[in-house]
Amino acid sequence: MRIATWNVNSIRTRVDRVVAFLERHDVDVLAMQETKCKDAQFPMLPFEQAGYEVAHHGLNQWNGVAIASRVGLTDVQVGFEHMPTYGEPESVAEARALGATCDGVRVWSLYVPNGRELGHPHYAYKLDWLARLRADGERWLAEDPGAQVALMGDWNVAPQDEDVWDMAFFEGKTHVSVPEREAFAAVVDAGFADVVRPYTSEPRTYTYWDYTQLRFPKKQGMRIDFCLASPALASRVTGASIDREERKGKGASDHAPVIVDLDA
Repeated sequence: MRIATWNVNSIRTRVDRVVAFLERHDVDVLAMQETKCKDAQFPMLPFEQAGYEVAHHGLNQWNGVAIASRVGLTDVQVGFEHMPTYGEPESVAEARALGATCDGVRVWSLYVPNGRELGHPHYAYKLDWLARLRADGERWLAEDPGAQVALMGDWNVAPQDEDVWDMAFFEGKTHVSVPEREAFAAVVDAGFADVVRPYTSEPRTYTYWDYTQLRFPKKQGMRIDFCLASPALASRVTGASIDREERKGKGASDHAPVIVDLDA
């Protein structure tokens, strides 16, 4: 079984490219983030023609998460149980988390809040969001230690210094701050292992390159897209990769897909 995650940065713009990726890599399940559309606007037909069911949660032109599966798609859940809301004066639940069971694997497509800048209310929201995900994830494993859970998506955290092209550039910025890294580490400590890094540990292994300042050709990227797996699922992992080629060419997302192989 092959699962993957990809921040597609607008599915309507890149649907042909995404479907071609699924077919080229023989992917069974894809978690997508930043679909940037409402449910009624999601381009279902190309996925259905390729043999995939799709669950999508989108409220407007921002955020949006989806799961495409050709191995079953059941028990769809919008948001994890204690996911926080954001915004003043009217607080709303953003389209940032979607769960579904695909051939026995509980897949979560997660788009962690960006944080914007240190001290911003969105930064506090990001830390709260991660803390609540950690608490819910820990409870899932306590209730069922054998649960096969994949927390997949754009985490907007670079947990190690080697995960950014220049730590000096990021001094005083989000994504690398101690509280963010501690929040990410807390999810790992709750029992969810980074199953991709062991297979992609070479220098400059990134998953995101900003569109500006020629970041991609300059190899100035960040590793912020991850698959964190429960113990039962981590034991099934046989390989992982990052498809850097998908960041190339016209119409590319600013993120690359992350792929994980599981045994039967």
